[in-house]
Amino acid sequence: MPTSVEFVVSRTDLADRRLIETPLPARGELPEESLLVKVDRFAFTANNITYAMLGDSLKYWQLFPAPAGLGIIPVWGFGEVIASRHPRIDAGERLFGYFPMATHLVIEAADVSKRGLRDAAAHRQGVAAVYNAYARVGGDPAFAGRLGDYQALLRPLFMLSFLVDAALAEHQFFGATSVLLSSASSKTAIGLAHLLHTQRRPVRVIGLTSAANADFVASLGCYDEVVTYENIETLPGTVPTALIDFAGSADLRHRVHRRYGDKLVHSARIGLTHQDLAGEDVDLPGAPPTWFFAPDQIRLRAKQWGTGGIEQRLGAAWSGFSPHLERWIEVIQSQGPAAVEQVYRETLGGRASPRHGHMLSLD
Repeated sequence: MPTSVEFVVSRTDLADRRLIETPLPARGELPEESLLVKVDRFAFTANNITYAMLGDSLKYWQLFPAPAGLGIIPVWGFGEVIASRHPRIDAGERLFGYFPMATHLVIEAADVSKRGLRDAAAHRQGVAAVYNAYARVGGDPAFAGRLGDYQALLRPLFMLSFLVDAALAEHQFFGATSVLLSSASSKTAIGLAHLLHTQRRPVRVIGLTSAANADFVASLGCYDEVVTYENIETLPGTVPTALIDFAGSADLRHRVHRRYGDKLVHSARIGLTHQDLAGEDVDLPGAPPTWFFAPDQIRLRAKQWGTGGIEQRLGAAWSGFSPHLERWIEVIQSQGPAAVEQVYRETLGGRASPRHGHMLSLD
C-alpha cells in the first residue's frame, strides 16, 4: 500500500525526531471535493523552529495531526495534486501554501477560485486564515524556479516584516529615532531592516547579532550599525529607541531594557530564534515588552485597507525587496530524509548559516 512519509518531532523535546509512515488513500477513498497532494519541496528556516516552540499556544500542532505526543512542523512550500475529487481542480495542479514536513497531504478543498482554495478540514479551523489558504500557481513565473524558492523561503517571513514596519509607522515609531533588531541575521529581521532603511529615513536601524554573523549582517547594507550581543552595554542608551526582539532571549531583552531605561520607548516580542522561554519580564525599565501577533495585524490591516489592500501593498514592498535576494541568499536544494534531518538538526542547534536558504524534499 502506498504511504506518506512524515517527519515528526516530540512536542516536549524538539531534538527527538523520527520518520513515520501513514497509508495513502486511493482516489476513490478520498472524501468528496478532496485532493491528494504530493509535497514537492518546502522551505525550512529558524522560523519553523518558532512554529514548533509555539505549537501548543498558537495551535500550529493541530494543522497536521500526528500520533499522541508528537507533532508535524508546518512549512511553506509547493505541492502537486496527484488525485482529485473536486470538479474544478484537476490532477497536475500546482499549489503554494502551508504543508506538513511530509511527502503527501489530503486537502478538503473549499472556496475554490481561479487564484486559490482553502482547506476546510475540521482540525484546521480556529487558526489564522492565511495558514489554510493555497494559491494555484501553475504557469505563474513568480512561483517558478529560483523565484519560487524565494517565495517559499522569504515571502511569508517578509509579510511579518511588512506588518511590523506598518505598525511602527502607524505609531510614529513611538517617538523612537533608533530601532534595534535582535537576531539581525534572521530573514524576518533582514526584511524589516530593508523596509526601515529604504522607506523610513532618518530612523536609524541597528542590528544586534552574534559575533559569528556580524560580517554577514554588515554586508547586507540595510543596517546603519551592527553590534554584537556581547557589546550591548556599549550602546549609548541616550536616544529614544524601539526594540524589535526576534531572538526571544530573556537575558538579551533584559540587558537592552537596563541599558536604555526610560529611553526604550517600545519593546516588541516577535520571534524565538534563541529558543529561550525562561525569564519573566517583571519590573523592567522602559516600555513593557508586548507580543506582536501577526494574525491580529492582518485582520486590522484588512479592515483598514479594504479588499486587496494588503496584497497590493505587500506586493509593492516585495518588488523592492526581492531583487536583493540573489546577492543576500544562497539557495540550497536537498533531498531525502537524511538531508532533511541534517538541516533540521543544524537549524534547531542554531548552527545554520544565515546566508543559506534551504529548500527540502523528503523524497
